[in-house]
Amino acid sequence: MLDSETKPARTFADLEPVKSDSLLALIELARADTRPEKIDVGVGVYRDSDGNTPILRSVKQAEQRLWQDQTSKSYLGGRGDVRFTQLLRPIVLGAHDGDERIAGLQTPGGCGSLTLGFKLLEAGNPDARVFVGTPTWPNHVPIIRGTTLEIVEYPHYDRASRKLCFDRMAEALKSARAGDIALLHGCCHNPTGADLASDEWAEVARIVADRGIIPFVDFAYQGLGDGLEEDAAGFWRLLDATDTLVAAHSCDKNFGVYRDRLGTLWFKTPDKASTDIAMGHVLQISREMWSMPPDHAAAAIRILLDDAALTADWRAELDTMRGRIAALRDRLAAADSELAYIGGQKGMFSMLPLTPDQVVKLRTDHAIYMADSGRFNICGLSDDQVDRFAAAVLQVMHG
Repeated sequence: MLDSETKPARTFADLEPVKSDSLLALIELARADTRPEKIDVGVGVYRDSDGNTPILRSVKQAEQRLWQDQTSKSYLGGRGDVRFTQLLRPIVLGAHDGDERIAGLQTPGGCGSLTLGFKLLEAGNPDARVFVGTPTWPNHVPIIRGTTLEIVEYPHYDRASRKLCFDRMAEALKSARAGDIALLHGCCHNPTGADLASDEWAEVARIVADRGIIPFVDFAYQGLGDGLEEDAAGFWRLLDATDTLVAAHSCDKNFGVYRDRLGTLWFKTPDKASTDIAMGHVLQISREMWSMPPDHAAAAIRILLDDAALTADWRAELDTMRGRIAALRDRLAAADSELAYIGGQKGMFSMLPLTPDQVVKLRTDHAIYMADSGRFNICGLSDDQVDRFAAAVLQVMHG
């Protein structure tokens, strides 16, 4: 019998309901719609002209070699496939490849590297603030809230004018304290497609260096904007300007290995000894979360990057993907002056100036599925869907 002063133990039945992730819920809604004219531009995956998400031929060849040659599935250790990370260094870091103050390790996708990076920053300074431009990728804020770090939001993009709010961004960063963190999109901003121009990257680099801010770069779409090197230019400028930096890099998109979840975490400190200490913390934190990252995709990409012919083929396939995204942007921009801004943006995503009710109307009347914010995946459109999509959007906007 319980003492009158003793409270009963809490159980799962006492949990508060969780509001479902809107994008995950949207996937299920689209999947359940049987209308043949359905268009799904909610889910963030690359699709080809026929509406399929293919396995890249270079990746498929690497996987075949892996199947033939792999002799064990024993543990690799907390850093994952070290050779994979070494081969990725020149692609991600460019001329900073040889900098011993920069270390990297494999993670389960971009989410894994973001979570690991923020937990590392929390370990270094639990009172730091994270400056986040809005709108941003919806999972950024929940990941940060899993730490003690405080979030400071500022406007990144104005939906009414369809323009980047750079003045507001600079103003916010100038209010940061030394040791605070600036979350930045390396390229192909998700959800808006509104990237920083070269002179704006230069100003951000100057501000973070002057203020002692730690940049945290979410680098999820390298190669899908202007090119591998071009998309990394802003990130490399930050590496030039600062001696402390964190970056979360994803291979899910540019290698098309979405369901295999492949990412890397990179961090730079003022000296190699500090970097080694940080790596020790990272390995301990990751040990507590996933112990060791999954190997399949990393092993396949390691085989690909270790072979000059496969690497050249992958680059050619990436060029094709990027070209398709640019062509779709041009088609949408040419459809109406209201959509012209889409042509000047980068990457897979853009944001339409729609209300949530208008998004629902597109869903119910036109079988078009996108996020309630109006964010849509450019390359979610097959070639034969572009005109109908543009017409439906314009009808709802003006209706």
